Amino acid sequence: MSALIECENLCKHYDGKQALNNVSFQCQAGEPIALVGPNGAGKTTLFSILCHYFSQSSGTVKLLGHSPGDRQLHGQVSALPQDAQFDPAFSIIKQLNFLAQLQGFNKKQANLESLRVLELMELTQSVNSLPSELSHGMRKRAAIAQALIGRPKLVLLDEPTAGLDPGNAKNIRQQIAKLAGETTFLISSHNIQELERLCDTVLHLEHGQLKQQINSRSSIHEDVSQSFITIELESVDQALFIDRVSKMFSVANVLSENKNEFVIGYDGQSTPDFDQHLLKNLADNNWKYRRLIKGKTLEEKLFS
Repeated sequence: MSALIECENLCKHYDGKQALNNVSFQCQAGEPIALVGPNGAGKTTLFSILCHYFSQSSGTVKLLGHSPGDRQLHGQVSALPQDAQFDPAFSIIKQLNFLAQLQGFNKKQANLESLRVLELMELTQSVNSLPSELSHGMRKRAAIAQALIGRPKLVLLDEPTAGLDPGNAKNIRQQIAKLAGETTFLISSHNIQELERLCDTVLHLEHGQLKQQINSRSSIHEDVSQSFITIELESVDQALFIDRVSKMFSVANVLSENKNEFVIGYDGQSTPDFDQHLLKNLADNNWKYRRLIKGKTLEEKLFS
């Protein structure tokens, strides 16, 4: 079975600049995929090539075994650019009906499909509204709804929650998580915490090169001789915490880059139940914690 996305030695240069330099990776269908990196890393260029907005300078790209833009991908791949806008003169339902008909639906089917995707995004009360009558968050949800027309196998989302209030951002995360079983999402975003909640696979670009491809929810890419726990405490004497935890059996190191957040390295083979010992230590010292993660956070994996 071919990979959902397959890039090999992908390069793109224009105006004397090398935007992508020999980028190679494979991603299978399944949980959402994150595309991260600093500004200028090449994320938008890669996103645009996958969407067939323009072609690569060299190398190969395959989506579902076909080149971007291939007729076999019609209805199988959709995309939502960050700044996508609706026509202000027509209602949301009319615009989605039109887009559905472009995919081959007849008028009746298009209307049913538009209502289906709007219901997915909890917008059934706004189907006849003009874009200007919707809040920013509702317009973003409507834009994601149009990307879901036809039940595509791959949906490319560029900053889907950028500029949204926490409530709307949560709603969109929930809808993406619900749909992950039938559609694979590739999400480009600067919000590391959001991506950690949603995505299994993370593609990390820097300076046009793929720096790493990791699994955000496992320690598979970490040193097998050492396990990690990340813990955030409510309030603690940092030096005292590091001193006492460092003395626990099998602990190799305790590091802290942020106030009240610590990464504890330990021998997981000799102490597989280390988390239970740590919780007892917290209770004995009356230390209260806000969050405990087995392994490193995605931010630590990417930038430590």
